Amino acid sequence: MSDVTIIENFVQKYAALKKEVAKVIIGQDEVVDQILISIFSGGHSLLVGVPGLAKTLMVNTIAQALGLNFKRIQFTPDLMPSDILGSEILDENRQFKFIKGPIFSNIVLADEINRTPPKTQAALLEAMQERSVTVAGHQYKLDLPYFVLATQNPIEQEGTYPLPEAQLDRFMFAINLEYPSFQEEVDVVKATTTDVKKTVNALFSAQEIIDFQNVIRRIPVADNVIEYAVSLVAKTRPKANSAAEIVKDFIDWGAGPRASQNLILAAKTHAATQGKFSPDIENVQAVAIGILRHRIIKNYKAEAEGVSEEKIIQSLF
Repeated sequence: MSDVTIIENFVQKYAALKKEVAKVIIGQDEVVDQILISIFSGGHSLLVGVPGLAKTLMVNTIAQALGLNFKRIQFTPDLMPSDILGSEILDENRQFKFIKGPIFSNIVLADEINRTPPKTQAALLEAMQERSVTVAGHQYKLDLPYFVLATQNPIEQEGTYPLPEAQLDRFMFAINLEYPSFQEEVDVVKATTTDVKKTVNALFSAQEIIDFQNVIRRIPVADNVIEYAVSLVAKTRPKANSAAEIVKDFIDWGAGPRASQNLILAAKTHAATQGKFSPDIENVQAVAIGILRHRIIKNYKAEAEGVSEEKIIQSLF
């Protein structure tokens, strides 16, 4: 089957997938889009929002619709790396046997990741980057496709350990969850306070998702689009010659090269969802805020004047 046919097939299946997820998740259209773009790009996502906005339900629903295994890890201050990765135990024959932890799944929800100390947060790093974990000197491969979706409470809440920049950079998207609109909240209450259960059908197989990920990587990108993505990222660096005034005024650190790679990969997926066979600058701009938001570090002046990351990124378009 040609790549063109596969992408046409992908557009239909993606639309069906969105409808399937919408059976359970009301509103949050942009959030679902960004999570799905992240999955088909082979990336990971960080959801930032207060408790009670259906983050777990959303991930569970997406995992069901994609036909993938799903595990949830509740991060707590006393969680140890072995609680996530697994550990070796002595079996009845006095042989060491590895018991896999919850990280061995296709989709892993790392719930409230910033409630656990940095040592345990770091246990996720190898899994996210290498798609493998090392325990007691042995390396274990994770099943593909593999996707980590972490949720984070707003930093202002008590008992949180901020994620280090190196770990934040591993996430393709940082997605802000807002409260639903009045009408959406009315619809949520109507849908969740009866005994009617919505069934979510699996529309994909694991192999199909891997095939789509491979086709998306093969999508060609024009040089001017790549140069636009790289220049956009360079503009976020206050010491770069191309840095805008707003960046020099309000940013301490800008985004690194991984941001440029993620911009192009996500733009390819965004274009494919629309049936386009090559991304353009609009596709890069459509994914830029979610990809750059957590990679720029504001200074005290930005905090004092209430300048948001979103405003800074949009001004660079």
